[in-house]
Amino acid sequence: MNSLLVKANKAAGKIVEVTPASAGWTHVGFAAHRLAAGEQISLETDGRELCIVVLTGTVTVKAGEQRWENIGERQSVFEDRAPAAVYVPRRMRVNIIATGNAEIGLCSAPGTSDRPARLIDPHTMTRSVRGRGANTRYVCDILPQTEEADGLLVVEVVTPSGHSSSYPPHKHDNDNIPTESSLEETYYHRLNPEQGFAYQRVYTDDRSIDQALAVENHDVVMVPRGYHPVTVPYGYDGYYLNVMAGPKRVWHFKNDPAHEWLMTK
Repeated sequence: MNSLLVKANKAAGKIVEVTPASAGWTHVGFAAHRLAAGEQISLETDGRELCIVVLTGTVTVKAGEQRWENIGERQSVFEDRAPAAVYVPRRMRVNIIATGNAEIGLCSAPGTSDRPARLIDPHTMTRSVRGRGANTRYVCDILPQTEEADGLLVVEVVTPSGHSSSYPPHKHDNDNIPTESSLEETYYHRLNPEQGFAYQRVYTDDRSIDQALAVENHDVVMVPRGYHPVTVPYGYDGYYLNVMAGPKRVWHFKNDPAHEWLMTK
């Protein structure tokens, strides 16, 4: 199998992009863009739904006949606050204009409904602490399964220096609900300070996939199937934006039995 690591473009406006065609899968699409003040992106959602995440900076979003002015408050993904986001259904024209320097994530999946576009207010997002000790991380549910969408699930996680995340290793590649659901996934990584790195392993029980990846700022890891833990070295904080989608819009995961004992520590 080819590498599951997609390296970032360090200079261009389009930082990174994953499409179903480039990933060799069916559901998840993701792209990240840098926008200078006044720059804009226009696109048609066609047959896909879209969640626009304002990672940093401020933008104005027009979707169909609706318009949201100057959304986004963060200057860093590591700030202790949720992002602004906009949900856009299939078959809609979208225009995103940066009102200051901004970074946005475009998360997509096949759309099946014509529900209205909507602003996802940061104050309505559920934020939580997961794990304990050196497995503690900080989660923000941007578009969870409790909110309306066709297939998309979007969440961001901050992992402190020296901590592990998506750990114990878990997977969601088998349609066996409620034990496990089948979801493709991307991890969009950010590091603080920016020269840092983190490690992510993606592996299956039979080791038909077994890749240990060193990720740098703005890189993406694709998870078509298998377990996918993350470790952040001492001295750097890690962030990732997850996009998940599959045949059924529900997140059920199974821990690696070899490491299940860690849940009792």
